[in-house]
Amino acid sequence: MIEFRQGGRRRLDRVLDPAFLADLSVCPLDDVRAKRDDAAQEETDLSYLRRLLHARMDIVRFEQRRRVATARGEDEPTLVDELPRILADNALGPSAGRGRHHTVQPSRAESHRRHVEALLADTGLSDVATLTDDDLTAAATAYAEEEGSVSEHRGRVQQVMDACNDEMGRRYRDGSASVDDLLRREREGA
Repeated sequence: MIEFRQGGRRRLDRVLDPAFLADLSVCPLDDVRAKRDDAAQEETDLSYLRRLLHARMDIVRFEQRRRVATARGEDEPTLVDELPRILADNALGPSAGRGRHHTVQPSRAESHRRHVEALLADTGLSDVATLTDDDLTAAATAYAEEEGSVSEHRGRVQQVMDACNDEMGRRYRDGSASVDDLLRREREGA
């Protein structure tokens, strides 16, 4: 499970620490942007982890449905035949999120992949057809619980991003920050 650790050193721990947003209204604008960027990177990483979990959940669900249909005497395609569709549906399917555009790539893709694989390393998920029904159910449950934890933390990180964005917007609205200054700095590469 993904856990927030008060005082922890991971980016997730820093971003979700209440002190991260303390005195946001008096932080220099560059610090507010840096905080927002840290939160955005964490949100991207959690989104990536969530997508990995969804793909594995879809594979397990497919195998469960295939077994039920086969038991009824229905002719069903194999996982190998359906895998491209399952993965494409997962990658392109409708999102229930807030429609955020990711401007950064996952920074911990390999560690997230290992994390997901470690959830059920002993179940042989690479060949779901060999798993017992109980093992499939256990896999589905473990992935769903982990996805719930990731989604909950991702939502909290999005709230931090929103707070930073709201603060930056407030400053531009009230004139304490200038779009002209921002554009000039971007041209100068600062």
